[in-house]
Amino acid sequence: MSDDRHALARITPVQRMVSVAGDAPGRKILSARQKAAVIVRYLLSEGAAIPLSQLPDHMQSALAEQMGGMRMVDRHTLDSVLSEFMAELDSVGLAFPGGLEGALSVMDGHISHSTASRLRRKAGFNSKTDPWERLVTLTAAQILPVILEESVEVAAVLLSKMPVPKAADILGKMPGDRARRIAFAVSLTGDIDPDTVRRIGSAILAQIDSQPVRAFDTGPVERVGAILNVSPALTREDVLQGLEAEDATFAELVRKAIFTYVHIASRVQARDAPKIIRLVDQAVLVTAMAGSIGKPEMEASTEFILANISQRMATGIREEIAARGKVKDKDAEEAMNQIIGAIRTLEASGELVMVQEEEED
Repeated sequence: MSDDRHALARITPVQRMVSVAGDAPGRKILSARQKAAVIVRYLLSEGAAIPLSQLPDHMQSALAEQMGGMRMVDRHTLDSVLSEFMAELDSVGLAFPGGLEGALSVMDGHISHSTASRLRRKAGFNSKTDPWERLVTLTAAQILPVILEESVEVAAVLLSKMPVPKAADILGKMPGDRARRIAFAVSLTGDIDPDTVRRIGSAILAQIDSQPVRAFDTGPVERVGAILNVSPALTREDVLQGLEAEDATFAELVRKAIFTYVHIASRVQARDAPKIIRLVDQAVLVTAMAGSIGKPEMEASTEFILANISQRMATGIREEIAARGKVKDKDAEEAMNQIIGAIRTLEASGELVMVQEEEED
């Protein structure tokens, strides 16, 4: 069981103890609330991390008041309370996070984004849930549109609550004047009270959840570019010419989004060449590289790959290329597309980062 699950399991019996109404004045045995205070005091003295903040406010208050009214318990009583608590803990088979937001967090990636958004809109904001717990997990791309639309003051609060690396990433993607004004506004947030920060978080979260769900994860440029990446060269060029006639701006963006074999030398970093060949069968490499012979732009990518892998392996591949001789354009193109597919797979997993065109200089 992970540390988080241990913490959740510990808090469950404590919550049940605290929720029992009142103390038991005049009785020699401890009340459930007193036992909860003993357990919490013992765990804290042992350095355990107990997520007491997950308890409702009234239970946290009751527990604090109970601990404030107690002095000492003898060793026999402590051992008895600990034994009872351990029995209670052992009986916990499964702990749920509690609340809709907790359930959606656990189910993240297993239910559709549209369903999660609909449930959040239907339930509205739950006052027991800290909106910032979810907001800090959002990506910079999700936060940037909000921070650009909101007032400078709200943007300053939002930026202040983000982890420092993410805040720096967001700030770096904003227009210079806007970034400077928000950075200055951060200096004015020193006296803002927690309740205001919470309300701001709730409003931002509601705004994000109310946005319509997109049917596609990527934009039209990326989708058309991905399709043309693996299309035959003649089809790709024919489609691009048609796009240029219809919408030259869109066609230019699609051209920039396309990544084919000829772009390997200029868009892939040398250190990533060995990763690519590990994902592609050597026979496919030989076919693609043999098909590049006599085509200068493609030959440049072939030489780039061979120059940045083990020279013994490169020599072996060169020998196979010479023995293979001429290959059909169709076979070469299919092999090249497999190499491009491997590069895209590495990029999607974060193992490879493409060199952007503006970075080539």
